[in-house]
Formats: sequence, structure tokens, C-alpha cells
Amino acid sequence: MKIFTVLGLVGTAAAFATRPGLGSIGQKSLPSLNSRRSSSSTALCMKTIAVFGASGLTAAECVYQALKDGDKVVGLTRNPSKLVVPKGSGGADADKPISDPNLTLIAGDVKNPSDVAKVFETPIDGVIVALGGKTSDVGDTMLTDGTNNIIAAMKEKGVKRMAVVTSIGAGDSKDQAPFAFKLLMMTVMKKIFNDKNNQEKAVESSGLEYCIVRPGGLTVDPPTGVINVIEGEAGSIPRADVAQFCLEAVKDENFPYIGKCPCISSVGGTSWTKDRSKAARGQA
Repeated sequence: MKIFTVLGLVGTAAAFATRPGLGSIGQKSLPSLNSRRSSSSTALCMKTIAVFGASGLTAAECVYQALKDGDKVVGLTRNPSKLVVPKGSGGADADKPISDPNLTLIAGDVKNPSDVAKVFETPIDGVIVALGGKTSDVGDTMLTDGTNNIIAAMKEKGVKRMAVVTSIGAGDSKDQAPFAFKLLMMTVMKKIFNDKNNQEKAVESSGLEYCIVRPGGLTVDPPTGVINVIEGEAGSIPRADVAQFCLEAVKDENFPYIGKCPCISSVGGTSWTKDRSKAARGQA
């Protein structure tokens, strides 16, 4: 088992049990993303981010954190009234409605190309796809169909960068899921994982600058600042940390996991706290 610890990097199933000792095996540190930024390399910072599935637990973290960073957000969701301050990052404000002049929220269905097109009426710099829902409510192919609509709209508007949240166990990461979760994947979650696998194939063949994010067991805990890219079995991770990883993926020109499908977990590794200073945002 190998663990690659990402310094400066910064949904889907009940949280997996944390596995002790992972943080001490085969770590490989990468340069801090913040340290790679300079006044001449902030082209993807302070931009407009599209978030699909905006009222979902992980997507809401993306929306909230992006707004806190000063970015503009255009979100698409079937249920705008369900977008609230997330428990993980929101602290005492958790569950309050999100209201911000930099937020544009569109009521719509990602399976409807015309609804997706509304998002791109605003110039978009990066896209986060964090779709979710029970197949009984959204259908067996919502993830794939919706993502194909997003990809088509991105190509039409010349938008290149996207982060797509799937799950540990999707694609070629089946063996990284805990045994109990594998059983669920083969039984009660079989349909959703068929959809996730097809969604990933669509992204990989899109020709876009993508990062497919496969988190371990998702929690609504506060962000830890610890994100490990893991080749072995993954543990749990707060949705807040997943969101930060996704935001870095669409904002950092030099993000090291473009064109890749990292599995991420908060088990082990070295803590990193995002620099929210004006200098880190490219401001004087």
C-alpha cells in the first residue's frame, strides 16, 4: 500500500472506519500549492465557478468555500431552497440559508440540456460536478446523462477545467474500498455504481482538463486540512476537505492531478491550513 501525502491541497457513502497507521507508510510529499502561486500565476484564482448539484452536502461546501474565498458561483440544483450553510465549514451558521451577492442559483435539472446551458450564460472559469440522489428519485443514468450535458456545454463555451466527485470504489478503484462497502457496491448500490462508472468514462474521454475525485467515506465534520491521495484502502474524509480539493482542482493552473482520478482520505498525512490572506488570493 502506498500513500501520497498532498501538502497544500487542500459524495457517497457512510463514513468508513478510520484505519490506524496509514499515515506512516510510503508517504511522498508534494510542493505546497500555495508556494507555487505568485502574482504571475493566478489566472485561475478569484474566478467564476459553476457547481452542479449545488444543494447537495458536498456541493454546498464547494459553494460556501468558494464564496468565502471571494469567487463568484453559479449553481444548478433541483431544489434551491435546500442550499444552506454546510455543517462542516459553517460553524455556528450551519443550516442557515446561503445569501451572497456573488451567488447565482438556478433551479433546474442537469438531465435537461437547456437548464445546463443557463449556467453557462455567465462566463465560467471552472466546473465542479457533485451530483447525487437516490436512483429511485433521479433515475439510473442521471450522473452519466447530466455529466454528458455539462461536458457538451463546456465544449460549446470553451470551458476547459472540471472536477467531478464520484466515489472510492468507482472505476479502477474497486479494491480500494473496504470489504463491507464492496458488498454494498455489488448489491444495493449496484445501479448507482454502474452510473458512476459510466460517468467517469464520459469524463475521461471528454478531452477536457479534468480531475475525477474519489473520496473515501464522507462525513460532515469540520475540515481537517489533511488530504491524502491514497493507492491503498481509503478511510474517511470530511466533505469540507473534499470541497477544498475540488476548488483547488479548478482554480490552480498547476494542480498536479489533472487528467487523473485520485482517491482521497483524511487518514494520516501532514496537516495543511489554507492560506486565506489577501496575498494568497493575489490581492495587494
